[in-house]
Amino acid sequence: MAMFGGKKVKQTTVKKPVPMDKADIKAFLGPGSRFEGKLSFDEMVRLDGNFSGDINSSDTLIVGETAKIDGRIEVGALILSGCFTGHIIADTLVELRAPAKVEGTITTPQLKIEEKVIFNGEIKMATGVEPEQRTKQATPKA
Repeated sequence: MAMFGGKKVKQTTVKKPVPMDKADIKAFLGPGSRFEGKLSFDEMVRLDGNFSGDINSSDTLIVGETAKIDGRIEVGALILSGCFTGHIIADTLVELRAPAKVEGTITTPQLKIEEKVIFNGEIKMATGVEPEQRTKQATPKA
């Protein structure tokens, strides 16, 4: 029996948290670009420009070496090589790759930090952050 037009059930886990092929990236914000506000996406995105604000996704965000981000990131997985200041919450993984510079709070069940990465802040290791609980965790205390 053949099935036509079947739809995939949406999964709450990250589709491809690590090996990234350019074909997997659905949006690319290149070097020299500047954005301010809120960014949300459902598939893998790469950011190489400047961004100030909130980023939300259930999938993977890749932050390139030329990127400068200030704000709050709540994603399924984060691979960061650029500069970031603020709060990061990732459901599955945060990977800091050289020459990343990070100041802030990271909440994730799995963290990888390469040599020569600069990190100043706090790390909260969670067993898994449910999307509904994201905004309740890693909220700065004044």
